[in-house]
Amino acid sequence: MLSEQEIISKLVDKSIEAFLVGLEIYNKPTIRYRVEGFSFFIINAWELMLKAELMQRGESIYYRDNPERTLSVNEVIRRIYTDKRQPLRLNLERIIELRNTSTHFITEDYEAAYAPLFQACVLNFAGELNRFHKREISDYIQQNFLMLSATAEPLTNEQIRLKYPAEIAERFIRQANAINVDQEQTASDRFTIPVRQNLYIVRSKKDADFTVRVEKESANPVAIVKDIKNPADTHRYTYHNVIDAVNTRLAASGTVMHYVSGGREHTEFNSYTLQLFIRFYDLKSDERYAYKYVIGDEAPRWTYSQHMIDFIVGEIVKAPDEIIGSLKRQITPGA
Repeated sequence: MLSEQEIISKLVDKSIEAFLVGLEIYNKPTIRYRVEGFSFFIINAWELMLKAELMQRGESIYYRDNPERTLSVNEVIRRIYTDKRQPLRLNLERIIELRNTSTHFITEDYEAAYAPLFQACVLNFAGELNRFHKREISDYIQQNFLMLSATAEPLTNEQIRLKYPAEIAERFIRQANAINVDQEQTASDRFTIPVRQNLYIVRSKKDADFTVRVEKESANPVAIVKDIKNPADTHRYTYHNVIDAVNTRLAASGTVMHYVSGGREHTEFNSYTLQLFIRFYDLKSDERYAYKYVIGDEAPRWTYSQHMIDFIVGEIVKAPDEIIGSLKRQITPGA
């Protein structure tokens, strides 16, 4: 029978193997399943490595009410990284969303949106593997192979809508926007690391890595279009993104609001306070702040703009101790 330390060692070994398989799949240009394959294996690598860390801490990796079933990867991540706004945790949760999406949707075009997350995830894994288990990933693979090779150019939102059915297109756009919002809020290379190639035109052919030709007689003329505002670009925030963004802005400004709800004093901006703002100012009826998506027979979905966040933060900063109580009294007289 294996000792606990032997089990931990085997979990780490399997974790490293899953990590290397993920890298191999992603960096093979002939594999079209690279995005899905990488997301499966990299999350499996993290799950095994973090379960080994839980065992090192003396914690069980099994559910109490079902001792034959090990904890889900989401639960393991929550136990190790307790701050839900931690960039590394956000990175993993976004890639888990992609892994789950991969079983239902075509994800080949997701590469451009997710490549920066993948690159950060790879380097995060190498760092945490050493921190938790004193293993150097460079003992198993050369350091330069940790740099991912991105091959896809990002599609515009209009190209996405033309290429896919409405349900898939809107899901794709919402996920890409959520990543952009998280990137702006975290501003950390533990969440994303840009992966890009820059092309430069040189005068001398001998200085070029490859050559291109401009065809003046092309049958495909183009025109520059200015000032088109797409709701997917201007209203990128989901309901929960708005809550996180407002809390981040308030913390950065040193503003702490106070209000009473349910007989207790609160200081956080949450779903309850956001609903008060939406109802009192009727924010959903103003396209400067909110945009309504209707796809087929589905229930309408709303996304929100930076203007809405700016407005809410501005109102709170003016009167952090009175604003919520005032909105509540005016919406519910006598409250």
